[in-house]
Amino acid sequence: MKHPLLLKAMGVVIALFLWQIVASSHVLGDDFGSSFSPVNALTSLFHLALSGDLAKQAVPSLKRIFVGMTAATFLGVIVGIVIGLYGSIQYLTYMPFQFIRMTSPLAWMPIAIILLGIGDRPVYFLIAVAAVWPVIINTYSGVKRVSRIWIEVIKTLGGNDWLVLTKVIVPAIIPYVMTGLKVAVGISWIILVPAEMLGVSSGLGYFILDCRDRFSYDEMMAVILVIGMIGLILDSLIGILQDHYNWSL
Repeated sequence: MKHPLLLKAMGVVIALFLWQIVASSHVLGDDFGSSFSPVNALTSLFHLALSGDLAKQAVPSLKRIFVGMTAATFLGVIVGIVIGLYGSIQYLTYMPFQFIRMTSPLAWMPIAIILLGIGDRPVYFLIAVAAVWPVIINTYSGVKRVSRIWIEVIKTLGGNDWLVLTKVIVPAIIPYVMTGLKVAVGISWIILVPAEMLGVSSGLGYFILDCRDRFSYDEMMAVILVIGMIGLILDSLIGILQDHYNWSL
């Protein structure tokens, strides 16, 4: 493909142009339509960044993503390895796992609040519940694709199960875990915003509701832009790690 950066830049320009057309029309109403324009949103984004309000809301959101993703990665890798190594456990957990995986993480919001109270902990829980399944599935896939020859070589040389796990299985599944993390980050970032709209007093999701209640629609659009940009950055960072650890794919 020729000039990919130029094409990406053109895509951004076209998106902004279409956004301006919609904002300038009467689709959003005569009183509020102009508040949603890219010019007003970008101006508000600049002011929010200078005042420090943007960082004040973004840092708690990133912290919640980090804690929830850490828990999901730790649990997902362990569970994925176990069900990948032991077929009986895989069949035993198949139906319960499928049932929970197919249930929207947001459906657990009332239960999370009842069990964990108001604050960060239910948000951590919802992010972990959303993110753990891609990690489990991809880790399991990686374990099932580990060459039996490698395992037999280690055992022939006198290696025990721990050596097989640390020297064969874990290095082999890293690319698959990275793929799971890439999917999990995207899901978690989507879940974070509605999760922060309930029971917390900071974060980007909370700030969207705050802007709505203050009728600051230009700031609301600025926050939406920030959410998209941070999500894009997180996805790109995981993509870099994924490219780095792609030796067995």
